[in-house]
Amino acid sequence: MTAPIGRRPTTTKSKITDAAIDLFTEAGFDETSVDDVAAAAGIARRTLFRYYPSKNAIAWGDFDEHLHDMRRLLAEVPADMPVSEALRKALLAFNQVPADYRDHHRKRMRLLLGVPALQAHSMLMYTGWREVVAEFVASRTGTRPGDHVPQTVAWTLLATALAAYEQWLADPDSDLDELLTRGTRVLSDGLNSALASISAAANLN
Repeated sequence: MTAPIGRRPTTTKSKITDAAIDLFTEAGFDETSVDDVAAAAGIARRTLFRYYPSKNAIAWGDFDEHLHDMRRLLAEVPADMPVSEALRKALLAFNQVPADYRDHHRKRMRLLLGVPALQAHSMLMYTGWREVVAEFVASRTGTRPGDHVPQTVAWTLLATALAAYEQWLADPDSDLDELLTRGTRVLSDGLNSALASISAAANLN
């Protein structure tokens, strides 16, 4: 949840990604070479590698910038906002897709969730995403990002996003925001219970 990349492209990096996604969708990921992508983007092969280290990375676009934005969103959450509500708002903002870019985003997510080579690469990308979530949960619970509860929440939020995307891809008439919202309600019940347990344990100590 990634997952998870909904913004309209504005940079050269994202324009390369758009050209690649169209090629990967039409010709197949394995059948499309880096040279094909460079030609479609109107750049040299060596220029492409200044933006992306590998073909597998291209479909993700400027994911590091998205992670920076999500970290910023969570840092700006009011201190009195419940953790579950903060995560819901951040997840919806992170996956907001402009209406006129939705079809292209659907192509991207079909590739990321359906191409074996990209699925393997996605696990590396999801690690950074989960770290952002775990850091936030840890900061609100007085725990460490690597502790069980922050890690459980991070993995569960990722699963929530991926489940929503799978449903969205399967049903063109479905609403991604609604699917994400419904999923976070399931997460909130478990999270609120876990936070109550942490609070009770802290009071006993």
